Amino acid sequence: MSVKDDLIQPDRGQDAIAVHLVNKECFAAFAKGLSGPQRAALAGQKFTGGGYQVAIVPDGDLWFAVGGVANPADLSSWCLAKLAEVLPAGTYRLAAGEPGVALFGWQSAQYLFDRYRKDDDAVGPRLLLTSEVGRIPAAVAEVQAAALVADMVNTPAEDMGPEAIEADAQRIAEAHGASFSVVRGDALETGFPMVHAVGRAAARQHAPRLIELNWGDDAHPRVAIVGKGVAFDTGGLDIKPASGMLLMKKDMGGAAHALALASLIMGSGLKLRLQCLIPAVENAISGNAFRPGDVLTSRKGLSVEIGNTDAEGRLILGDALAYASEGQPELIIDFATLTGAARVALGPDLPALFTRTDETANALLAAGKAQDDPCWRLPIHAPYAEYIKSDIADLNNSHTNGYAGASVAASFLDRFVAEGIDWAHFDTFAWRPAGKPGRPKGGAALGLRASFHMLKARYG
Repeated sequence: MSVKDDLIQPDRGQDAIAVHLVNKECFAAFAKGLSGPQRAALAGQKFTGGGYQVAIVPDGDLWFAVGGVANPADLSSWCLAKLAEVLPAGTYRLAAGEPGVALFGWQSAQYLFDRYRKDDDAVGPRLLLTSEVGRIPAAVAEVQAAALVADMVNTPAEDMGPEAIEADAQRIAEAHGASFSVVRGDALETGFPMVHAVGRAAARQHAPRLIELNWGDDAHPRVAIVGKGVAFDTGGLDIKPASGMLLMKKDMGGAAHALALASLIMGSGLKLRLQCLIPAVENAISGNAFRPGDVLTSRKGLSVEIGNTDAEGRLILGDALAYASEGQPELIIDFATLTGAARVALGPDLPALFTRTDETANALLAAGKAQDDPCWRLPIHAPYAEYIKSDIADLNNSHTNGYAGASVAASFLDRFVAEGIDWAHFDTFAWRPAGKPGRPKGGAALGLRASFHMLKARYG
């Protein structure tokens, strides 16, 4: 992993550099308690108590740090992130209060993707002490799960093809004592025909597969987690322009989210019976690529006319969701980098959330707000199902009027989830185009902590 697992330490009174948190409203009162040279040091660094400002203040032969936050009494996940990014290596403790949820941002600020290039200018780790020792394991687990998403998404497709996704899934399964199985290549034709059709054009080493992980007590409620694993998306024969392919290594971001969430569920021992499914493919181009106008038979038995080979994610998810439904789970959650329409509507920071029930939607929205992992609900609007009608098949995988693309894609997926099953679908970007404190540019877990904390509240 690209985040060290010892950045948070129990506070046992060891030597540490004090960190004072202020905002613009309380900065003047704070500064009055300082010496003239200390106030001059703050002025020289143009410190005013603004958000994400950081200053270092001399204190005899020692020094302390000051950080600007919105509210020192109510920290968010990101309040300490700038401090963790810019302070020198060392051990720190807050001068007043405990970090709480800000433990996440302190760690995530020190994420580094260094698989291909070492950062010779990187400073050593910045450690943070807390007296809330019970928070440490969960805080470390959550940041490691987010780092797993970032690592997988940041890795180029040649090194993160279906076979590499399988290897990561097997490693996670073995770490938690879960059962693990894979259906690969032409064996998919009978059980998962749409997964096979989308992935069959790829080179042999990138052959399509359906990855399955199962864990938990059979007496507990069954929950299925599904993740779209398109390792690279050319668009197929409806080929994307070059600019549209630049970020397509991230099209397996749904699979990364699903595996990270599965790891959190198992590591936390939630009282549920977990099934994690990853349809993993490369949407490549060759002589046997599936074509516009083809009609595919799905696992569920629905026939699907191919209106666009670049709408491939919903095809592989359709087979996986149908399979998940066969186990009659209490809840299915899927993650997918599914539509550009969701990004047009909500931008890169907000995953689009679709659910069948208000209860599950409200629980996910509330968990996201509490964990600084917000999502935004969009509708599965029944009349839009008209847009995916086909003249010759049960469904068309693409509509041509350009309206409500994210909702139409959700309507397509809805046809493959059995009636009566609670279902939530995240159309997530899995990418951050510009860095923010604690949230570096690149692969990003969006909706992961919202989902985990909702499940923790429901099944903990």
